[in-house]
Amino acid sequence: MAAQTQKEQIGTLLSQGFVVVPGLLDRAAVGRLREVAAAQLARRAAPLELEADLRYPGAPASRDELGGDTVRRLLDAYGRSPAFAEIATLADIRGWMRTFFGEPAVLSRAHHNCLMTKHPRHGSLTGWHRDARYWSFTRDELVSAWVALGDETASNGGLWFIPGSHRIDFPRERFDDAKFFRNDHAENATLIQHAVCPTLAAGDVVFFHCNTLHSAGQNLSDAVKYSLVFTYHGVSNTPVPGTRSAAKPEVPLD
Repeated sequence: MAAQTQKEQIGTLLSQGFVVVPGLLDRAAVGRLREVAAAQLARRAAPLELEADLRYPGAPASRDELGGDTVRRLLDAYGRSPAFAEIATLADIRGWMRTFFGEPAVLSRAHHNCLMTKHPRHGSLTGWHRDARYWSFTRDELVSAWVALGDETASNGGLWFIPGSHRIDFPRERFDDAKFFRNDHAENATLIQHAVCPTLAAGDVVFFHCNTLHSAGQNLSDAVKYSLVFTYHGVSNTPVPGTRSAAKPEVPLD
């Protein structure tokens, strides 16, 4: 099957809420990034989040419990390493975002902007959610780029998506108090049955809308899974002053 053009990729994202762009990074670039990622994880330099801090399903209750001090996210990837900053502002991503938003794009440093590490055994589940649940912008028009630094599948904690869910206006009762999509709700359960987990090769990127419902399972492999994730919006879609979304200076891509 021929590769999608950028126009076709954007059409896929608009219709199903996510799109896989294969091979955006070559093998050499991925290898360099994995070396930086492993070194950053070994250093455990702040800011970071631990499994026990997030309290996701299956996570240890405290840092003192087995696996509780396992790193889940190394935050501020853009400021953490020039290698990560280079990927966040990669020409292919800049061009993709500018075309999608129809205006100059901006990288948010307040949301995502991290190296995701999912460890065997102690990597907890991530429930169904929309990323926009805690974000405060003029419009819910943001796109995230998830960069696979290794193969990602359902068996090592790869992302699951519910196609088309970004276009559904759900009533409040379909989510719990933490704004996770309730899997005990009959209509939600029916929708979740249509979820898909795209298989990613190292160097593939998934672009997904901030309102696309997604989740991730545990890492059942024997190796740490590394992924970089960054979030972008058009320059006219400004963060609401005084909120977390406006807490850090943003990075214009043009």
